[in-house]
Amino acid sequence: MPATAFVERLNNQIAHEFGAHQQYVAIAVHYDAETLPRLAAFFYAQALEERNHAMMMVRYLLDAGVQATIPGVEGPRTTFSDIVEPVALALEQERRVSDQIGELAGIARAERDFLSEQFVLWFLKEQVEEVATMSDLLRVVERSRENPMFAEEYLAREQPGDEGADPTAPPVAGGGV
Repeated sequence: MPATAFVERLNNQIAHEFGAHQQYVAIAVHYDAETLPRLAAFFYAQALEERNHAMMMVRYLLDAGVQATIPGVEGPRTTFSDIVEPVALALEQERRVSDQIGELAGIARAERDFLSEQFVLWFLKEQVEEVATMSDLLRVVERSRENPMFAEEYLAREQPGDEGADPTAPPVAGGGV
């Protein structure tokens, strides 16, 4: 059974993941409204990924036989002055999530909850990738501020298609998408 402190913090993290999901949907809608389909598609995909992260956490708690809570979240930011602001916000969010996941790992280790620590390791690896991807995208949109089509071209050229599910990822409650 997971440590009580870990369960409490993981339930809080579920809220953070759903909050990230909502924020990425809001960013995607912003780019969609600006007729920037590649940026919109990128953030719609990021939103689904964040939702699945939350559902992985739910599945872990359910499998461990403890209470999973689905907390409410604050509304996302929906207005932005240019193409850079949403990506800068996303990078800030990913850095914050990295810190939160690191705290989860620290709690699991301090509590000698090795199963929960093992569960969190996948998310730590994932956050390295997320911060790197968002950092790269921020550099691109900063250079593309005056011509957003350069960012669109970058995403068309550099973003891989659907590579399939990560076989090392934790299972998603409800099966995921």
